[in-house]
Amino acid sequence: MKKLIIITGLLVWSAACFSQPRRMMKTFQTDTPMVHDPVMAYEDSTYHIFATGMGIQHMTSKDRKTWTVKAEPVMTVIPKWAQDSVPGFRNHVWAPDVIKWHGRWWLAYSCSTFGKNGSSIGLLSTRSLSFPIWNDEGCIVTSKDKRDNWNAIDPNFIIDDNDQPWITWGSFWDGIQLARLDTTMHIAAGEKPRTIARRYPKGFKPSEPNPTSKFAGTNAIEAPFIFKHGGYYYLFVSWDYCCRGAKSNYRVAVGRSKNVAGPYLDSNEKDMAEGGGNLFIEGDKKDFEAAGHCAAYTFGNEDIFVCHGYSIAHKGASILVQRPISWTADGWPTLK
Repeated sequence: MKKLIIITGLLVWSAACFSQPRRMMKTFQTDTPMVHDPVMAYEDSTYHIFATGMGIQHMTSKDRKTWTVKAEPVMTVIPKWAQDSVPGFRNHVWAPDVIKWHGRWWLAYSCSTFGKNGSSIGLLSTRSLSFPIWNDEGCIVTSKDKRDNWNAIDPNFIIDDNDQPWITWGSFWDGIQLARLDTTMHIAAGEKPRTIARRYPKGFKPSEPNPTSKFAGTNAIEAPFIFKHGGYYYLFVSWDYCCRGAKSNYRVAVGRSKNVAGPYLDSNEKDMAEGGGNLFIEGDKKDFEAAGHCAAYTFGNEDIFVCHGYSIAHKGASILVQRPISWTADGWPTLK
């Protein structure tokens, strides 16, 4: 395996930082953003990263090497509906996704508390990322404890070949969900979530308990991202456990389908809904203990894989990872 291409340097970006008064927060530059759950967008010769943080972390770059970390978060005010619908949620906003569709940028975000599935996915929109005026578009989907066997976090948008928008999401419980959207980027009328990926076949219970939560169980799969290439939709998911620093064992698996709705199969034709998936990236124990919560993009003529990795050099802190994607003769993605 070739050496990981990472953005190097140092930034400690913690919840404690955000608890300081706003006047102490400054915009600054770094060549190693410490991020969690990063996604990217490109507009007017500028790359944007959005990531988990107080009000959603935002940074920009002209070259994807040096990043300007914005002092001002995306969301300076958290909608009251979000705090009312998710007990315990305040302003630490998780796992955004962003896409441009029909002349607007749409940004989905997760409102939750760790290890529980009383959660909501909210929606913002704007005409421009360079000079954004974000509009609150309300809630896309909500999960309730004891009502739903899935968790409404980690959203990802995908537009199919018929210009139909979809959303996939999920963390633990019954795994990764998918639903069709309407033209307002909300769940289409009559649409019900369907499970498209699980960590293990339905009914299988690993002997080891969940080390991070007594509520979420052991179906350790989350953070879906669907990327269209050639004639296939590729479903990337994160397996196992994040958020434990150097003890994390996060890794990414992938399957593919000719149909955005699945089934997504691995190279052995095993359905990801029954625990299938090709291992795509994991910790190499040299640069990273673990890596996960990914995204994939085409920028120019290059396909790029993005995730966060738990850095050994930075004692388990999660930093931005970027690597080019290449494709095998039979159409499977690999990392350069």
